[in-house]
Amino acid sequence: MAATVLVIDDDSTVRDSIVAYLDDCDYQMLAAANAAEALSVLSENRPDAVICDLKMPGMYGIELLEKIKQQYPDLPVIVVSGAGVMDDVVRALRLGADDFLVKPIIDLEVLVHSLRKALDRVRLEQENTAYREHLEVTNRELRLGLEELRADQLAGRQAQLRMLPDPMTMSDVSCEHQIHPSLLLSGDFLDYFELGEDRLVFYIADVSGHGASSAFVTVLLKNLTYRLRRNFHRGSSDDLLNPAMVLERVNKELLASELDKHLTMFYAVLCLRTNTLFYSVGGHYPMPVLVDGDDTRFLEGRGMPAGLFRDAVYKEYTMALPENFRLMLFSDGILEIIDESSLNDKETILLSLARESRGDLTTFWSLAGVQNHDEVPDDIAVATVSRGKI
Repeated sequence: MAATVLVIDDDSTVRDSIVAYLDDCDYQMLAAANAAEALSVLSENRPDAVICDLKMPGMYGIELLEKIKQQYPDLPVIVVSGAGVMDDVVRALRLGADDFLVKPIIDLEVLVHSLRKALDRVRLEQENTAYREHLEVTNRELRLGLEELRADQLAGRQAQLRMLPDPMTMSDVSCEHQIHPSLLLSGDFLDYFELGEDRLVFYIADVSGHGASSAFVTVLLKNLTYRLRRNFHRGSSDDLLNPAMVLERVNKELLASELDKHLTMFYAVLCLRTNTLFYSVGGHYPMPVLVDGDDTRFLEGRGMPAGLFRDAVYKEYTMALPENFRLMLFSDGILEIIDESSLNDKETILLSLARESRGDLTTFWSLAGVQNHDEVPDDIAVATVSRGKI
């Protein structure tokens, strides 16, 4: 749509020539012969720009410019002045005039160029204002969205914490754990529970990635073990007693979920009567550490992660434990905060920390300095299963 221009000049010849020329340039034209007439036109028809002579009878051009800028501060004004009133030109520019042209204007194309610049300036300012307002609205919506997301994550965090077990004691065997998530929601998960009178089940899992999607897989894992426990107590299945079969179930259900997630897992059943450990490994690293009075060492075992390969096969390992022991389970996040370059060196340090702590979770947590990290690159989970004193 063509811009509307108001021309204010008491000289009808000059005024008419400007109006005619700009009309030919496709502008919509308004005209006024003096300040009073101009203010009347402005009140009825808001133009997009004003061309104003400074020397007019009655209200002087400078006074008119002041009134225009007071009422319409964003309205572009081009002043036209004779060569002898340069002081007025300076005042006009200070009052906010966009440009000034010296009369007589020999080439009216100069006026057209000045007018285009003034209109372009206003257009750009309006676009910038609209863009800033859009950004403010967007930022406000983003802040609200982030607040809602954080509230959802906090709720999810509370739900995830409720899924974790409390420290427990079964006969003379005790279990406890600590988790330090890299985000509000953790991809690390662990559990331990009694199974019958003389069996203890415990496991640790590390889901790929971080955040809500990884945390959701821990819900699936908790649900699976709950169903297996229910089936065991009903007498319909003893899969829970077979570590390799449990990992096969986890692998199948994770693939069937199509969440594009996988996990590593160490799953074990401890027979308290014989002090025998039955376990299976699903790509978990580092392996659990056994601490007894004479030695500190990693358990042996390997296997494929769950959720990657449909034909994954898992092996069951059997191990006779010493009379008194502490078994420490870790997620791989613990290695991220050990300041060594190679994995072998990190494993050596991890064994040293386990040995120095004598398998005590609180002591290990302090020695490893986990509490000194407000933010960690990966979730850190540590659990201990202890029997007797070492």
